[in-house]
Amino acid sequence: MNELGLIRRADQTGIPLLMARLILAGMFIYMGSVKIADPVEFLKLVRQYHMLPESPAFLLNTTAIVLPWLEVVVGTALLLGLHVRGAALAATIMLVVFTPAIFLRALEIRAEKGISFFQVEFNCGCGGGIVIIWKKLLENMGLVVLSLVALLSASQKFRPARWVEQRWLRADVEPQRETA
Repeated sequence: MNELGLIRRADQTGIPLLMARLILAGMFIYMGSVKIADPVEFLKLVRQYHMLPESPAFLLNTTAIVLPWLEVVVGTALLLGLHVRGAALAATIMLVVFTPAIFLRALEIRAEKGISFFQVEFNCGCGGGIVIIWKKLLENMGLVVLSLVALLSASQKFRPARWVEQRWLRADVEPQRETA
């Protein structure tokens, strides 16, 4: 039996997609909610990465306000099974941007403090407070894998929002009836 056939059969059960969606949804909703609760603290954490210019302040401020809400929306869409591929793509993009940024910041801290990479810990802005960075990087890599599972899955099972999408599609296709 080839591996591709086994992967397809597992995907057809819907279980890998369901697990990926639930884990990602929980993480993104939690992380976004923590940041929404304290946007000023999140803004300070975003600044430490030096990825956005300090001026105009509008860029940093907008990022600190919009990004947490985007995380919550993505997590909610994954939880409900609504536009799963779009939500999974957004999750993948965020993780692919955040993970190298965390890694580079960890290298800066390692160089500043003259410590082993495995000793580096700081608040990465992910919503979990101070974390051991090598563990956070492994967690993010796992989340990237899960987001790719959600993105590439062909399964339509276990999606509560599926009936909503089908009703919208039917409403768009059905011709308008003229009333006399």
